[in-house]
Amino acid sequence: MKKLEEYMSALSITLDESAYEKLNTYYQMVIEKNKVMNLTAITDEEEFALKHFADSISLTSAYPEFAKNAESGKCTLIDVGTGAGFPGIPLKIVFPKLKVTLLDSLQKRVRFLDEVITELGLTDITAIHSRAEDGARNAALREGFDYAVSRAVANLSVLTEYTLPFVKKGGHFIAYKSSDISEELGAAGNAIKKLGGKLEDCPSLTLPDSDIGRSFVIIKKTSVTPKTYPRKAGVIKKEPL
Repeated sequence: MKKLEEYMSALSITLDESAYEKLNTYYQMVIEKNKVMNLTAITDEEEFALKHFADSISLTSAYPEFAKNAESGKCTLIDVGTGAGFPGIPLKIVFPKLKVTLLDSLQKRVRFLDEVITELGLTDITAIHSRAEDGARNAALREGFDYAVSRAVANLSVLTEYTLPFVKKGGHFIAYKSSDISEELGAAGNAIKKLGGKLEDCPSLTLPDSDIGRSFVIIKKTSVTPKTYPRKAGVIKKEPL
C-alpha cells in the first residue's frame, strides 16, 4: 500500500515494515470477507488506506499524549462499536504494547476480528460480542480502561453515554467526529457532565490529499459514572441526556 506510506509521512507518523505488512494483510482479509458479509462500503485500496487506516491512526498525530502512553506498555484501550476493527486494530498494529479490547454487537463481525487477530499474530487484544450498553454494565469492563475510542456514527450525547462508563477515573474517552463539531459539542455538555466527564480538548486535522476534516473530542473521566447509566438503548437514542 504505497499510498499509505505517503499518508503516514504527511501525518508525521513513522511505521516499520512489519506494521505495513500487517496493515496490508488486514486490508486483504477485509476485502475477501466483504464478499460474503457487509464490513465496509470502501474497497478501493487508496480510499481504504485513507479513510480507514490513515483516519484511524491519525489520532496519534492529533493527540501526541495518547501515542506516548500507548507506547508505555501499561495502557488499556476499548474500541466501542468497532465494526470491522476500526480504529482499534490499526492502533494495535502501530502500538504493539497497547492492550486492546474490541467490542461489537454482531457475532459474525467478532468472529472475523478473531480471524484477523490470529492471522496477524497479535497479542493482548480481545474481541468481545456485546452491545455497548450491556458491556458497560459488565463489572469486568466497566470503568476498566485508560482509553475508550469510537468511530461510530452517533450523536455525541448518545455516544458518550454508551462509551464513557467503560473509562476509569482519570482516563479518557476519545470520539472520532467530523470537522464541524461545535453545535454537537454544545448539545453534549450536559451528558458529559452527568456521566462523570469533562471536555479536555478537541484537536482537529485534515486527512492527507483530501478535504476530509477530522476532530477528536477528548473527554476526561473526572468522577465515577452513576450506576443508572447507561440506560437502555432505545431510551438513550430517544431521550439524549
